[in-house]
Amino acid sequence: MKPLVPVVLAGGVGSRLWPLSRALYPKQFHALFGERSLLQNTVLRAAAVTDRPPIVICNEDNRFLVAEQLRALDLAWQCIALEPEGRNTAPAIALAAHLAAAEAEGAQLLVLPSDHLIDQPERFAAAVKSAQTASESGSVVVFGIAPTCAETGYGYIELETDPQHGVQPVKSFVEKPDRDRARAFAASGRHLWNSGMFLVDADVALAEIRAHSREMAEAVAESVETGRSDLEFFRPGDAFLRSPNASFDVAVMERTARAAVLPVDFGWSDIGSWEAVLEASEADGRGNHFSGDVLPVDVDGTLIRADHRLVGAIGVDGLVIVETADAVLVADRGRVQEVSALVAQLGATDRSEHLLHKEVYRPWGSYEGVGSGERYQVKRIKVKPGASISLQLHRHRAEHWVVVRGVAEITRGEETFSLSENQSTYIPQGTKHRLRNPADQTLELIEIQVGDYLGEDDIVRFDDLYGRGEG
Repeated sequence: MKPLVPVVLAGGVGSRLWPLSRALYPKQFHALFGERSLLQNTVLRAAAVTDRPPIVICNEDNRFLVAEQLRALDLAWQCIALEPEGRNTAPAIALAAHLAAAEAEGAQLLVLPSDHLIDQPERFAAAVKSAQTASESGSVVVFGIAPTCAETGYGYIELETDPQHGVQPVKSFVEKPDRDRARAFAASGRHLWNSGMFLVDADVALAEIRAHSREMAEAVAESVETGRSDLEFFRPGDAFLRSPNASFDVAVMERTARAAVLPVDFGWSDIGSWEAVLEASEADGRGNHFSGDVLPVDVDGTLIRADHRLVGAIGVDGLVIVETADAVLVADRGRVQEVSALVAQLGATDRSEHLLHKEVYRPWGSYEGVGSGERYQVKRIKVKPGASISLQLHRHRAEHWVVVRGVAEITRGEETFSLSENQSTYIPQGTKHRLRNPADQTLELIEIQVGDYLGEDDIVRFDDLYGRGEG
């Protein structure tokens, strides 16, 4: 068979899983089921069906999260490509097709969203083999799921007849329907959910995109030609921004004569809501799933997730309760699809809870807000072994550092010195400085910032290991 290249789409936000999923730490990076994240499980699932390393498409903000989670698996990757701005799945797949074809002649693409759950990997592997055969004959194969309910959050695939074994032609694609149409589709026996997973020859994908959206094809092709490598990432050129914003379904599948579907049954879920999380989790005898420090009394059919403190619940039925360090969600299970509307309301304000967790991850470690007031801010900072922040200065604030655990190597102006537990230092406003962890354990310190402006953009970087510029 032709070389099979996994393409993992990791640019989604997952707003319906707020407050756990945030724009700068979306659901694919969380370990919702077990110890590994959804992204890591997707990559491992792909590695079980092909020895070709994956191409991962993500955005600028999440690039270090992707690299760190892939590195933790001790698996190689062909490329982490950074979209300069999200343009939906069609340009992303076109980008991946160019990159795959450049590395492997005759490559086929196994396109996988990074945030899906598949609990029967052996059946998944068998389905991929069936789809490969059809793809080698020129078909663009989408994996279709038999509907179990009248779901309005998925697209549907209409078949000519009742589903048969193996790959078969597609009659039509239907965008997310209203409730009445979804009920009719679920009952028809001739409709499948569109999983968003595809298997397609890279050259066929590029030819179909060119046939149905020349503007997209030319923009992506130019962005690859003018792109550049940056550390372990590939940055397409600015021409990528000229591409129309369109899904692969709309740009190709609804228009091509090559569309085919493989009905599959391998325990799939897109984990698109807290209801889906509950359905995929182990439930107790009363239909509940609890994680963290939860104290329930007379609770039924409820998901409670407590990440930072005790959550008590008395006499409730059919709720979703999710507690994080800075936000709590309480929702009726029947209305969890509306969480994205709540997140949109947050986005319309000057609040940050839709973007960031209280603990913010950086390539060198993380920081967490502990307290703040007029002209001061307190943070807990963690630096990974061997990592360091950039050589930088702040125009508007001074900083006081107290080491809580580990050893800190500090550059301040022209001097470099070390501090250990319970020692402290002062970084004057406008002074170049760097913090490094030379030890093999995580460095933790408390940072007290004092000044007339304490925003994260008050950073002038002079030397950075991670390719970040000023700000």
